[in-house]
Amino acid sequence: MLKKYFSIKGIIPLTVALSTVIALSSCSSKRSGRGGDVSSKTGVTYNDPHNGGLHINRKIKETPGPGLVAIEGGTFVMGGSLNEDLGYSHDNLRRRVTVASFYIDETEVSNADWLEYLHWIAQNFPDDGKLYYDALPDSLVWRHPLSYNEPYVNLYLRHPSFQDYPVVGVSWEQATAYCQWRTDRVNENILRQSGVLVDYKTRSENKTSGDAFNTEIYLNGQLKGEGIDGPNMPKDNRPGAEAEAKRTVRMEDGVLKQPYRLPTEAEWEYAALGLIGNTVEGNIENSRIYPWSGLGVRSDRRKNQGRMLANFKISSGNNMGVAGDLNDGGDITVPVTSYAPNDFGLYNMAGNVNEWVNDVYRQLSFEDFEDFNPFRGNVFMDNKYENTEGRVLAKDKYGRPIKVPAKAPRKQTWEELQAQAANADESTTSSYQYDARGFDDEEMKELYGKTTLVNDKSRVYKGGSWNDRAYWLNPATRRFMQQDESSAMTGFRCAMTMVGNIFGPTKGKSSGGRAGSKH
Repeated sequence: MLKKYFSIKGIIPLTVALSTVIALSSCSSKRSGRGGDVSSKTGVTYNDPHNGGLHINRKIKETPGPGLVAIEGGTFVMGGSLNEDLGYSHDNLRRRVTVASFYIDETEVSNADWLEYLHWIAQNFPDDGKLYYDALPDSLVWRHPLSYNEPYVNLYLRHPSFQDYPVVGVSWEQATAYCQWRTDRVNENILRQSGVLVDYKTRSENKTSGDAFNTEIYLNGQLKGEGIDGPNMPKDNRPGAEAEAKRTVRMEDGVLKQPYRLPTEAEWEYAALGLIGNTVEGNIENSRIYPWSGLGVRSDRRKNQGRMLANFKISSGNNMGVAGDLNDGGDITVPVTSYAPNDFGLYNMAGNVNEWVNDVYRQLSFEDFEDFNPFRGNVFMDNKYENTEGRVLAKDKYGRPIKVPAKAPRKQTWEELQAQAANADESTTSSYQYDARGFDDEEMKELYGKTTLVNDKSRVYKGGSWNDRAYWLNPATRRFMQQDESSAMTGFRCAMTMVGNIFGPTKGKSSGGRAGSKH
């Protein structure tokens, strides 16, 4: 799985793009107009060191990060696939929303992926036992007083036979930390493969413990110098720069990827349904109860007729079928590429393991929602500045930017920013509510654990697992756990925001049903 997720194939378009950036930085074009290298508003040439060296790159093509699949956004009825409410929870009632195009992992994050994460921590912070320990999944989730699951405690994560199985025992907090780590490793790999940073061999010979790449710190110009800079850095076109001066890559270059993150609940539900396979001329022909067409959980294809389409608990005491003719074949989890993918090409969006999403759980989320990219859980954070005058970000001991609660709802004036920095050590109060979730959601802390199990740390998970009945395979069903809890039935996959729109505006008539049902 590591080869698949971090193959050179996922990097080639970006290194090509980087060479384009460097070429653009070394010469100026005489083309004009909206798509050229001359400003359509002032006539000033872009990428010219003699007039300021403003860099505008017109030739970058957006591509997904390693492991991701592009999901074309659109409108759908969130909660619409729930045809029965067995728990009478009434927590996902129908409302029409629009989800912007985005990227999501083709598969759940596997044990091999998580072992790569643990290995990196051990290699880069060998003396930090706490960091490694905090990243370990809770393998004790397999223990139950009336079942013999002890072997999985020691074998499930690390034995090679389970390497392509989904990682479990991971809390929401651990999954979020993995997304942040993955962002930095993907972007570091892009820069090292393309020669903007020194290659891995040179870095390994000169690295010191804790000397780790971070995307935000790099983009702020705080990771550069001898032993860091590679031979293929872009040319510095600023006035006054030396003839052969080089610079770090900027966000404007379009080379580095957006952050990996957990999908929102709306994104996950939309991606799981895969309604693109049921769409003709802008209309959804048939609604779905599961990530596939039809009302049942068995295949109607001749060669697989009657076989289960997902890994779930078929009935009480029946997790996999009868020996000699097993049905879903999964006593516990199964490899992340098992079963046919849905019409977006995503595997196991029903069954195998439940999956964490980003949202805070509230039973009445459907009553207060935005109809574009709905999400509950906004806590607005900013980077802390070590030096506001020089715009230097403060870092923690792992080289990551320190996050602090947002101080204002909009951009502060320069004077306000400086005054805030001057009074940073003083006890001051702000009228701005940086935690929109806590501000809008009433929470009776004294009632938690007595009359309610819901608070501001309750996070949604969806999809059903190997140990769940078919009801939970419906993408509209939702449950919750505390963000620091985990189970043997819960894993996750990452998502990424799509910048621009690689699908572009629709031209002419819809092709209709571009992806047929693969089941």
